[in-house]
Amino acid sequence: MITKINKLFRAGLLGCAISAALVACTDTWDDHYGNTIVEGVNEGSLWEAIKHNPDLSNFASVIEATGYDVSLGSSQVFTVFAPTNDHFSKAEADALIEQYKLEKQSMNDDDNTVIKEFVRNHIALYNYAVSPISNDSIVLMNGKYALLRSNKIENSGFKTFNQLYENGVLYTVDKVVDYSANIFEKIRKDADLDSVRSFLYNPKFYKKMFSASSSVEGGIDDLGRTVYLDSVFYQANELFDYLGSINSEDSTYWMVLPTNEAWSSLVDEYSQYFNYADNVQVVRGDRDSLIYTNTRLAILEGTAFSRTNNNAILTRTKTTTTPKDSVSSVNAKLTYARRLNSWNTNFTYYQYFDPLNGVLNEDDSLSCSNGLILKSDNWKIDKLQTFHRWIVVEAEGSRSLREIGKTETNKETKDSMELAKRLSKDVYNPNFKNKVWGDSYAEFVPTTTNPTNITFNITNVLSNIGYDIYLVTTPTLANDSNATATELLPTTFRCTLGWREQTGETNTKVVASSVTTSGSEIDYLLLASDFKFPVATRGITEEKPSVTLKIDNRVTNRQEREGTHTKVMRFDCILLVPHGTLKLVDDMSAEGIHSINSSGVDEMVGQKGVLMYPFGTTSDKWYYKLR
Repeated sequence: MITKINKLFRAGLLGCAISAALVACTDTWDDHYGNTIVEGVNEGSLWEAIKHNPDLSNFASVIEATGYDVSLGSSQVFTVFAPTNDHFSKAEADALIEQYKLEKQSMNDDDNTVIKEFVRNHIALYNYAVSPISNDSIVLMNGKYALLRSNKIENSGFKTFNQLYENGVLYTVDKVVDYSANIFEKIRKDADLDSVRSFLYNPKFYKKMFSASSSVEGGIDDLGRTVYLDSVFYQANELFDYLGSINSEDSTYWMVLPTNEAWSSLVDEYSQYFNYADNVQVVRGDRDSLIYTNTRLAILEGTAFSRTNNNAILTRTKTTTTPKDSVSSVNAKLTYARRLNSWNTNFTYYQYFDPLNGVLNEDDSLSCSNGLILKSDNWKIDKLQTFHRWIVVEAEGSRSLREIGKTETNKETKDSMELAKRLSKDVYNPNFKNKVWGDSYAEFVPTTTNPTNITFNITNVLSNIGYDIYLVTTPTLANDSNATATELLPTTFRCTLGWREQTGETNTKVVASSVTTSGSEIDYLLLASDFKFPVATRGITEEKPSVTLKIDNRVTNRQEREGTHTKVMRFDCILLVPHGTLKLVDDMSAEGIHSINSSGVDEMVGQKGVLMYPFGTTSDKWYYKLR
């Protein structure tokens, strides 16, 4: 029995037009739909309409088996797109029901593929009606966006449409509505990506979250709390904080992923870089879980690219790109301040140049609802561009100084005083601008005639991978261009490196027994070449960092009196550089470096198609980093 449309208003099912969620609340009903399209409402619920329609019996059997007959028979408002029996057979329905029952034994409904990919893919919350001019994007109950036109939803054509019932709108369609998996879901479905799947879908990274907006309200209980007839949950994955929201339907990504063979090779290599001491303290989990997680994150960080930040590159073809084009992953820091805060450097980690001929040059791709997966058998993302970063310990940093040696001033009271005072100095001399890291350094002025010793903390080292360890000193000229000859005297010191062994015991080694500064220039003093730490500290918080560099001043009182040396020490930073990536050259032009901008950054493309960054000079020697 058909009643007038005002019954819907009396029933509270319509707000603006049919409901607050109808296609266009800003239009009037007549303007958007016309009186001939929607004239009234059928009595009964959507479930009663589906159940009593013999042409929808197969669809109805799946709805009932999965428990959604309760939701569609409630007072909550829905729009349903039901495939008819001609286009959805009994055999297909029975197969889905069996699959649902099988999965129900080991997973909840929110992970059940029949619920997610079929049932909720044919239902939307609220009312949606169409008109001859309809061309709208709606959200299905599983969170997927679907294009609703005048005669079809996505590629499923309407057989009947705009059939109004007391709790919503029913359409019948000539094809099951296609389910489009997002990147996260597609990984689960592709056999070549099983290894990535086992990591991303590991239950230890999930937490279940309730979605009130997607759940079906059933009223208010005696305590004033909302009661839900159908509570919808979603899985929040902790790894998305590192890799990007690759399950989001509101964002678009390209993601490069290693196939199983490539993944196995990378895990074998990278696991040695994340070896932790036997007594490592982990807030959650244990040593093995720390190795497991950090090794695999090292592979996947830097592999997802947001279209929002990279649209100009990701829409180009390989024939139009140029070597200067670059693409930034979601892990890249896009501003100088953020890079400096995260890494103490302005290096462009997680950013790749000429990507369409490089990291994005993969032929095997998978289209997803929120972007594209590029499968890679030949991994092109260099660890030097991602996790094997330079470690820069700024001498003036608040957390870099471990301690300054002390001398006892009163044996009875055990009073003591530090052997030196640390002063933070800024670079004012324009000849040193952009050559001192962060344009500031630390000056250590002795407070007594006793030998001074200073210990610095070093954090976030990797294990079993080569570092070249430099101590960078700065002359007082960087701060004061009118420095006196006495202030320009050299100083001499000994350097001792400390670290933790596998057993957790501390070990030390004198890496430089006697090093002398130039006194008037920036010095990059190589303390150790290709040094490998036995255990890593990357990704853990240490109350007292186990990796240290102790510096003992070796200037004698006689040398100071005779005016040949000074006990004042000026340190810019400690550098732990991936072995071989910092070079010292006499002729910059011979190395392909020609144009240095005002920030000290070379804008030319150097050898092997990489950019080069100069850091400082010692006489006519230039230091720079190859990226």
